[in-house]
Amino acid sequence: MSLVELFLIAIGLSMDAFAVAVCKGLSMKTMDHKKAVVIGMYFGCFQAMMPFIGYLLGVRFESKISFIDHWIAFALLLFIGVNMFREALSDEEEKVDDSINVKEMIVLALATSIDALVVGITFACLRVENIGFGISFIGITTFFLSIVGVKIGNVFGTKYKSKAELVGGTILIVMGVKVLLEHLGFIG
Repeated sequence: MSLVELFLIAIGLSMDAFAVAVCKGLSMKTMDHKKAVVIGMYFGCFQAMMPFIGYLLGVRFESKISFIDHWIAFALLLFIGVNMFREALSDEEEKVDDSINVKEMIVLALATSIDALVVGITFACLRVENIGFGISFIGITTFFLSIVGVKIGNVFGTKYKSKAELVGGTILIVMGVKVLLEHLGFIG
């Protein structure tokens, strides 16, 4: 997996956390940089931890599913991408305040990182060699984008929340199609 591909996956995965961070920023009367860093830490750590867990699970079963691993990677990335589209187009409003209490932040970080668990399984199917670098890259990308999300939310409001989820969904779907087309020999 190239650095560009990893970067695109990291951006795609971080869009849920970015969207919640925008809502957190929206609920702040004034920009609180300390809270923004704490929010970024929660989201970044969970976004790094979940693909590692998924990778460990995937490695256990990879040898049994290697003959269809490209189809699994395609299906999982497509599923996550379509789900992000559904969330972006939903009229349902998320209720988020500027609190950073541990219980609430763990729930939000877990909810926004479930997709990353599935991507970790995909990494195992694709035999990503340097998983430590990959998960660190995803975590750091999410950390910084979450801080930016808090700032954008504080300045602009929820205007960009659904656009972020649409971009993230598109990136993950494109990556899934690319994996499948590469395996089938249509692109090299």
